[in-house]
Amino acid sequence: MGAKIADAKAKPLPPGVYTPVITLYDDTPTQPVNLEAMYTYCQYLVNSGMHGLVYLGTNGELALLTHEERQSIIRTARKAVVDLGLPDYPIVAGISAQSTVETIQFAKEAAEAGAGWGLLLPPSYWAKALSSDALIAYYRDVADASPIPVVIYNFPGVTSGVDLDSDQLSALASHPNIVATKLTCGNVGKLTRLTSKFEPPHFGVYGGSSDYLLPTLHAGGNGCVTGLGNCFPKSTAKIYDYWAAGRLDEARELQDLVANAEWACKKSLSCTKYGAWWYVGRQIGLNDESMFKMRKPYVELGDGLKKWSLETMKVLEEVEKKLPGRKGASTVNGSS
Repeated sequence: MGAKIADAKAKPLPPGVYTPVITLYDDTPTQPVNLEAMYTYCQYLVNSGMHGLVYLGTNGELALLTHEERQSIIRTARKAVVDLGLPDYPIVAGISAQSTVETIQFAKEAAEAGAGWGLLLPPSYWAKALSSDALIAYYRDVADASPIPVVIYNFPGVTSGVDLDSDQLSALASHPNIVATKLTCGNVGKLTRLTSKFEPPHFGVYGGSSDYLLPTLHAGGNGCVTGLGNCFPKSTAKIYDYWAAGRLDEARELQDLVANAEWACKKSLSCTKYGAWWYVGRQIGLNDESMFKMRKPYVELGDGLKKWSLETMKVLEEVEKKLPGRKGASTVNGSS
């Protein structure tokens, strides 16, 4: 195998486990974003030991938020981590839009609001009209103009099947302002091809969920972005911590539990949000279940799916309570 590429780049995305933070709303007809609740929720996730946070992603309902709401959410998150004495804590913001011009605008707004990186899906409204060259040009044009480094977000499930392959991602990895990719496609072969070519910090490769975090790390990946982190932040982050410390048996034991619990998150974002309310919200004073509903027109879960979600996630309930959070920080349902 040839030498891996390790050129100087823009600020790399630190390794670890990231939560794609859900958005919380007031229970009124227009469902405004509840920034006070978002502040509280952010600080809990950070104090639980999460290595970084992603806002305005799929779990954050990016497509349902206005420009102003996007900016206010990022400002709130940045204030929350600064107030914890962590001004450099990693915050990634979704900057996806359908046109190059609006995507660049979102990138600039995210940077002004306090995001350190921009997470970017490929455009997909006219998916069949996009050639490979057009996709690569889109990412390069945005990266040229973005004031923050770009993280490529590959999730064909929400982009009309647009699925960037390892050749396209490798071509984009050479751009000095494209620093990582999040592979929610779940393609471990693609992940391994990328890690065989690129050495962090040149280009980081992250899984799109925590149910295959340990395989990602063993294959040379940097970590993952996991919706389950909204419900069990300590359990998901601790897999990485155990692996980094060489405690592989403990990492594997926890990985097995996390993989089973995350199955609930695969069914629906509403399942993730309901689990977040049940296992986190009620513990930190965010008692109103309605704050955790999806924004209209998307409807809440039926009672049967709610029950199934909680039963599926329950394998982590006691584990989460026993795990420590961030050193020196206090959490509600665990030691510091």
